[in-house]
Amino acid sequence: MTAFRTLDSVDVANKRVLLRVDLNVPMDNGVVTDATRIDRVLPTIREIADKGGKVILLAHFGRPKGRSEKDSLAPVAKEVARHLGRPVGFAEDCVGPAANAAVDAMKPGDIVLLENTRFHPEEEKNDPAFVKALAENGDIWVSDAFSAAHRAHASTEGLGHVLPAYAGRTMQAEVEALSKALEAPRRPVLAVVGGAKVSSKLDLLGNLVKKVDVLVIGGGMANTFLAAQGKAVGKSLCEKDLLDTARAILDAAKAAGCEIVLPVDATVASEFKAHAPSKVVSVDGVGPDDMILDIGPASIAAVNARLAKARTLVWNGPFGAFELEPFDAGTTAVAREAARLTRAGELLSVAGGGDTVSALNHAGVGEAFSYVSTAGGAFLEWLEGKDLPGVRVLRA
Repeated sequence: MTAFRTLDSVDVANKRVLLRVDLNVPMDNGVVTDATRIDRVLPTIREIADKGGKVILLAHFGRPKGRSEKDSLAPVAKEVARHLGRPVGFAEDCVGPAANAAVDAMKPGDIVLLENTRFHPEEEKNDPAFVKALAENGDIWVSDAFSAAHRAHASTEGLGHVLPAYAGRTMQAEVEALSKALEAPRRPVLAVVGGAKVSSKLDLLGNLVKKVDVLVIGGGMANTFLAAQGKAVGKSLCEKDLLDTARAILDAAKAAGCEIVLPVDATVASEFKAHAPSKVVSVDGVGPDDMILDIGPASIAAVNARLAKARTLVWNGPFGAFELEPFDAGTTAVAREAARLTRAGELLSVAGGGDTVSALNHAGVGEAFSYVSTAGGAFLEWLEGKDLPGVRVLRA
């Protein structure tokens, strides 16, 4: 694995530490509805504060067009304090007099959250003057926001060029987990790629066929591959304009020695709703009015048989419409088998992407995987083989 600068190589005592975190949490009427991202960064905050550093939190929230009350981080500061069990100050700007005054008043061990960096358009432009203004309040920069590392913004990448830069514990854990899964994995490596559309995952599929031993394709995107093989898919979601692309991916996998696993049976229904009347059919027996909404039991058995031989699993995307019973059966069954193998020490399992995290939690096994990434776009771009600017700047 490429070496990265981490908190192990810096003394933070009495230093002003600009700590970039991901606090872009779901909110409803000013109340945080899911604190997963907050909980992920608590260890880094605590470690720096306990070692006598002054913790200055930088974060974005939403996609504001200028300053707006609904996109303020003020309520998030209170939630961070509650989860942390210690006071967290708040400054009404991330640069300028308000930020400077808040930082100047800090003592070692204090924590303050600066207002939404995206209130300034210069943040997303990675404007050098804005980077300099942010850097005025810090002695070192620590990035703990892997989920924003695919964006070269002022607070996610720019600061790494003007201040000594280090990876926080969440960033470190994410990079190490993904490196173990794809850069130097225990083989065989099995990847599960699901979700609705092939078009959104072309780069991902193209990279994985060169890196993994078995690629399991599920979800709506599997229908496009089945159609590319001449099978009828009825009224199922299918990108008919990508049939040649699907065939090219199958050819590339064959050339690379990567086994592609597609469904052999499916759970179908005539309408897309929970508890719709359904039946299991062979993929050769899908009727003109059928919608494929999940994989069937023979497909589940085929995937689990390959999982039993695998030593590393990378998972992005569900097998079916897991939000609707009974079309959650395939995703849940495979997820529970992967969790069992992980608990037994037979499998390193890394999963990520919003739908994937929800699906694993729905199956009750989110905590059982080796690592579950809360990053969406950054996780996908890493799997696509792209060099993330917010990670590159941390390399030793």
